[in-house]
Amino acid sequence: MKKIVFLLTLALSLSTFISCDEKMEMNVGVSDDGVVEIVLNDEEIIIDGAQATDIKTQDVYLSNDIVYYKSGMDFTYGEGEDKDSHTADEASAHTVVNITKAGVYSLSGSLSKGQIAIDLGDEAEDNPDAKVTLILNGVDITSTVAPAIIFYNVYECGDKDNATMDVDTSLAGANVVIADGSVNNVNGSYVARIYKPESVVLNDSKDEVVDSKKLHKYDGAFYSKMSMNINGGDKGTGVLNIYAENEGLDSELHLTLNGGNVNIFSGNDGINTNEDGVSVTTVNGGVLKIQVTGETGEGDGIDSNGWLVINGGTVIAQACSNSADAGIDSDMGIHINGGEVLATGNMLDRIEEGGQTFAVFNFERKFSLDTFILKNENGESVLETSVENDYSVMIYSSPTLSEGVYTLWFGDAQLSGSAETQNFGRPHMPKPEFDDKQPPADTERPDMEKFDRENMPERPDKPVPDMHNPFWNDPDLAKQKETEFEIKNGSNYFYRINFAYREVYSF
Repeated sequence: MKKIVFLLTLALSLSTFISCDEKMEMNVGVSDDGVVEIVLNDEEIIIDGAQATDIKTQDVYLSNDIVYYKSGMDFTYGEGEDKDSHTADEASAHTVVNITKAGVYSLSGSLSKGQIAIDLGDEAEDNPDAKVTLILNGVDITSTVAPAIIFYNVYECGDKDNATMDVDTSLAGANVVIADGSVNNVNGSYVARIYKPESVVLNDSKDEVVDSKKLHKYDGAFYSKMSMNINGGDKGTGVLNIYAENEGLDSELHLTLNGGNVNIFSGNDGINTNEDGVSVTTVNGGVLKIQVTGETGEGDGIDSNGWLVINGGTVIAQACSNSADAGIDSDMGIHINGGEVLATGNMLDRIEEGGQTFAVFNFERKFSLDTFILKNENGESVLETSVENDYSVMIYSSPTLSEGVYTLWFGDAQLSGSAETQNFGRPHMPKPEFDDKQPPADTERPDMEKFDRENMPERPDKPVPDMHNPFWNDPDLAKQKETEFEIKNGSNYFYRINFAYREVYSF
């Protein structure tokens, strides 16, 4: 059996990382014919050998006009807080490279405060020729007030009215190619929701917004309002590192990863596709590694508001350590049809039946840092992984995960658990709705005055049983735990996993 080793010390030991100062071969894998070369620099920006200007009639022009959440605004401006806002001076310090014509653009160089903004006009959404391909060829760009790269208006290939999981984004207007041999760093912020001024409706007291429409809201450091494709070069050796204050890589409709090496470090969701019941996040190839660093206190590894479909490649996704979030999350269903998948978090979302064999390990406590090892019945390691984030749920799927008896190890310590034959996870069910937008009367809080606080029973001397840990309530369950885990083709769920040898408490 093939041995799969996932090394997840993302910050330091990614084998695909190369120093920004190291000389790299720039083998784009795309014909140079018709490619517009953009070289970034804080002093000047060069476009096809000539210095860029601020003349708006040019296909590519410079400006300091960046969309951001303004500080000092009142509650009718938007939903942002002080931490989301920026001064005009901070925003105007950014140089925006505006791309306004369809074509292929190769980006290289560095911009310490700036943004790449693609906008082909309001009519572009319905124009199949309104396509832009960005070749990331050794670029390093940082924005502290908004996404560092954003597609505003290009052709939209998706159909919101007939949504399915089998979406084809090959004709999308937003396309990114990670050039072979290149390392690209995108450091981005976000834009909190800003209202359309004419849409704001206030309550009778004029002190609260009761209705509004969105003018701007861009949560990701790398963002597209239209469906987007991420591709690698011919060799697939290029690297894209995304460092995000909030979310990492976002699309307002569909997102497809076909190749390249994408590493995301995000304060919230690593990937988010955010059209409810419509968006599809698809992974066909490449290597995707996500670590939610958790500055916002939450975040899924991948969060699709529609479907998540993994057909190939490698996906390693770590959700936030300190929240009830999942390594892979989807509102309409997760489909693992191929590829290597390793996802960790503290919540399990439903994985649909009928795809590639997968195993879900639910732990009684959070694990972190040490090496998790899955061994076959010959004692050979078929999976070794070490992740930075704490987790209580781990999902593993691989074409090489075959039927058989396995053992689990956390470092040198053996683990035990129990098997669950039925699928579980969060069901895809609509939230209950009430005519008056309030819960039924029978859910009202009880009258606390009826409780006799002076004659409450004394607290027991023994520890209070933990209702989330079956061992506290029924020590006999310990005898049901096994140190061998039988994996069958299809879906496999194992729960109550903890160290195999420990004291069992009784009352």
